[in-house]
Amino acid sequence: MTLPRPAVSRRDAPCQRPGRLSVLASVSASVLATVLVAAPVSLGVAQVARAQPSLPSLGDAAAEDLTVGAERRLGDRILREIRRDPDWLDDPVLQDYLNSLWQPLLAAARARGDLSDDQQAHFALQTFLVRDRSVNAFALPGGYVGVHLGLIALTTSRDELAAVLAHELSHITQRHIARNIASSRRQSMLGVASMIVGVLAASRSQNADAANAVIVGGQAAAVQGQLNFSRDMEREADRVGFGVLDAAGYAPEGMAGMFDRLQFASRLNDSGQFPYLRTHPLTSERIAEARGRLGVVTDRKGGPVAAQWLHAAMQGRARAMMDGRTQTLTRLAGGGVPTAAAAAQTPEALATACAAAVAATRLKDVRVADAALARARGLAAPQGEAVVRAVQVLQVESLLERGQSAEAARVLSSAVLDGSRAGLLLGARLAALPGSEATLVSRTREDLQTWVALHADDAGAWLALAQVNERQGAPLAALRAHAEARFAQGDLVGAADRLRAGQRLARSNGAVESMEGVIIESRLKAIEQQRRVEMEQERSGQRD
Repeated sequence: MTLPRPAVSRRDAPCQRPGRLSVLASVSASVLATVLVAAPVSLGVAQVARAQPSLPSLGDAAAEDLTVGAERRLGDRILREIRRDPDWLDDPVLQDYLNSLWQPLLAAARARGDLSDDQQAHFALQTFLVRDRSVNAFALPGGYVGVHLGLIALTTSRDELAAVLAHELSHITQRHIARNIASSRRQSMLGVASMIVGVLAASRSQNADAANAVIVGGQAAAVQGQLNFSRDMEREADRVGFGVLDAAGYAPEGMAGMFDRLQFASRLNDSGQFPYLRTHPLTSERIAEARGRLGVVTDRKGGPVAAQWLHAAMQGRARAMMDGRTQTLTRLAGGGVPTAAAAAQTPEALATACAAAVAATRLKDVRVADAALARARGLAAPQGEAVVRAVQVLQVESLLERGQSAEAARVLSSAVLDGSRAGLLLGARLAALPGSEATLVSRTREDLQTWVALHADDAGAWLALAQVNERQGAPLAALRAHAEARFAQGDLVGAADRLRAGQRLARSNGAVESMEGVIIESRLKAIEQQRRVEMEQERSGQRD
């Protein structure tokens, strides 16, 4: 079950301002499909990865044409562009939740033998968030999976969301993208990536005609064959994904439930919000097969009660973050006003309260925000630490947005956020504020340094460390942290520029021999060398 992808044509475009990342995702895959397998214009990202029949011999051809290392480089190139878009979202709460669902699926895929040793060694196998209200998820080359907030908002259980992730993971493990590429040997990896990057630029201009022009320029005519291939790959991803979902301990009903939810919601009102169903229609055959598989697995319907409440908290957070229009926020904030219905003690009531708290905070309506937060705390308290933590983050964020840093610090110090990335980054926001206590700044700096030593690819933590370093009057360390953040985002040129600025500052201050100065010199040499290697690969068209 692949998720809806925003279509390229104006006719299918969402009525909202299309999120540039959602356009980017669908268009980049459409171009990849067009260039490699002569796909129709309206194909979306994940469909690109599923346009050939699932035959064992094709897997061998894929390995010959596109090694896992080359596929990872292609994915890195695409993701580098995605990270520059404002619709890329690094929300520590939602991302941690997504990872908590993703990791058991990865473990199950490994145990089942779906992930090869090469894939484990080279693929990123990471998820990321897109701030967009359309219901969508997509796989990119190299093991990346993007998830729209609209998908999280639509699902009503962790099992439904996990079913989508399992399906996308199966597109990765079965190397559907590589199989597509194996069908056309005419394009180099550099040519493919260049084409995608060109369409990304067109998508940023919000010009659908420009994007279509690029796509049609490389299009051939094998529409029916493409659709047949897509059905084969969708069936394969359904079958493998179902096995992974079950092996990971999720309720297998989640996949059939997700099919039903998508089909019912799209019948009521599509209006561009279910592009997945246009590019990957839910046939009665696929739905029947998903339901038929339920008879051969253990019934785990519903999952742990606490998991239902935690998903509800994430669902509410996603609802309020995916659409920043005043009209939408006002409607969501209305859920924070006490009513007879608000007395319900249900997960949906928690989702409503969390959405209202975020929306009212963004609207600067303190009264409604406080009422919604009080309601959310009362509902979360009996449901366990994870649910309580999600609400405490909302409370601290709301206080920081109002400028009540002292109260935010009090809540943060008494919260159960220690050791979590969300707590770390909230502490960094406090420490970076003018007037923060020196002990808080120093402790936060140490915590961040420990964190990035273990998570060197965490661009958000590096940026937070840069801000805290600036607050503590350590400009050289701040420049280095900014450089590392750029490097983690795949921007080698930006990283090198900031390291050179640090190099100049160190020399002007006579701090070249300091620890930070030595690190900057070393990192600059390493990044420049990596950049030279990449440029040489681009010039030679090397594909691993």
